[in-house]
Amino acid sequence: MPSRSQFRRWVGKALQRRAAVVIRVVDEREARALNQRFRGRNYATNVLTFPYPELKPLAGDIVLCAPVVEREAREAGKPLMAHYAHLTIHGVLHLQGHDHQEDQAAAKMEGLESRIMRALGYADPYAARAPTHDRERVHGEIDGRRR
Repeated sequence: MPSRSQFRRWVGKALQRRAAVVIRVVDEREARALNQRFRGRNYATNVLTFPYPELKPLAGDIVLCAPVVEREAREAGKPLMAHYAHLTIHGVLHLQGHDHQEDQAAAKMEGLESRIMRALGYADPYAARAPTHDRERVHGEIDGRRR
């Protein structure tokens, strides 16, 4: 599990403005329940972002599912902390309005994620990506959305 200072460092690198961010690390049961309730999807996903646009400054919650993050890192042969960093950054970017629903927006968001990860000393999470037809499935699992 990442330390509070690791999370702060990752969030700080990804934030482009002041924000109040709460990060929760949950089990599969809670992640599945949240994904079902708020997205209508009956599975535990690795990261969910809940922005609160009515609050100023920017505020929101990022929920990471530890067992899913750990499984994905193991299956991809990625260092666990690098995968936590990537998913935290991904969530923070969603909090700030970035998305990956359209190809152009996805390319922009992935580019930001890659730059931030490299600035933190981690490998580019998209450098060794799967062929395009598999990439949509893999990337779509990042936060439970499909492109």
